[in-house]
Amino acid sequence: MNLYLAGPFFDDEQIDRVERVEKALNQNTTVDNFFSPRLSTVDKSLEVGSDEWSKAVFKLDVDEIKKADAVIAIIDFVDDNVDSGTAFEIGYAHAINKPVILFHEKSGNVNLMLSNGSNSYLTTIDDIVKFDFVKIPEYKYNGKVF
Repeated sequence: MNLYLAGPFFDDEQIDRVERVEKALNQNTTVDNFFSPRLSTVDKSLEVGSDEWSKAVFKLDVDEIKKADAVIAIIDFVDDNVDSGTAFEIGYAHAINKPVILFHEKSGNVNLMLSNGSNSYLTTIDDIVKFDFVKIPEYKYNGKVF
């Protein structure tokens, strides 16, 4: 099973969460490989933030979603706003019929587009370690949506 890990990594808390998810995916026996944009290597000669760099990052990430068997997306957000890049990755994966597994460690409501566009909803790192990414059992979010 080849996965794409979607999620923000712009501050220390987010980086810590992504690192813990990466570690859990490495421990999961149903995961063969995963792509984490945080660890991706875009041409180092490109200036971060430049038009060329942004196009290269976009192409790499979209190509990796296409190659993945499923997407696991971290949807922990601030003030009911999921990271816009993560929201795009979830929507794109859903549009091309890739299973989407949401990981929501913080408490709070979930946007209806995310909850309805996903196959499973996990809330702990242990859930990720034990999840069967081959069979992708359905664990739907059943809380309040907005």
